[in-house]
Amino acid sequence: MREIVAVVLRLLLAAASLAGVVTQLVIAIRTDFGLVNFFSYFTTLSNMFASVVFIVGAVKILRRSESSGRWEAVRGASVVYMAFVGIVFNTLLSGADLGGLLPWTNVVHHMLMPLVVVIDWVLMPPRRRLAMRTAWLWLLVPVVYTVYSVVRGAITGFYCYPFFNPAAVGGYGGVAAYCAGLLVAFIVLALVIRLVGNALSRRTEKGPSE
Repeated sequence: MREIVAVVLRLLLAAASLAGVVTQLVIAIRTDFGLVNFFSYFTTLSNMFASVVFIVGAVKILRRSESSGRWEAVRGASVVYMAFVGIVFNTLLSGADLGGLLPWTNVVHHMLMPLVVVIDWVLMPPRRRLAMRTAWLWLLVPVVYTVYSVVRGAITGFYCYPFFNPAAVGGYGGVAAYCAGLLVAFIVLALVIRLVGNALSRRTEKGPSE
């Protein structure tokens, strides 16, 4: 019964998240916001990734597939990225101008999905323990994303987030300070997610993958 509930909830939440992405994409197209700009938001990319992981995870339950270390690492990455989205938005961006972001999409992408992905990790813990190097590999995406955002912003003048914009944070020194702080926060979060997953995996008997 628990697995059926997990399948239904994962599919419903993935559908809600993807519906939000599609809705905002239509708005972006209609307002000439730019496809590259739209897909340059970490929130958008993370929600798409987490939705795919939820869908694949639901299918794996239905097929009663065995878990693997690689799958648990991918699943863990989606948890870390979505949790990071929730933390950053609700601490640094809660008062920012959201532009054309619809209220319901904002709630789903910045509040609901980050919360449920973490809950899913706790209630349906990984079947395989995660190596320390996995947590460091999770760091590659945000590092590459940060470099991309800062460099592209300097070239085009478009910044997805104000802390990447030197004009908004007192120059590149301010950007560097923000990026360093976010990097530390991400490392701590990744280590915590790994620690929780490994602690809970000890109590989980090997069986069908979640």
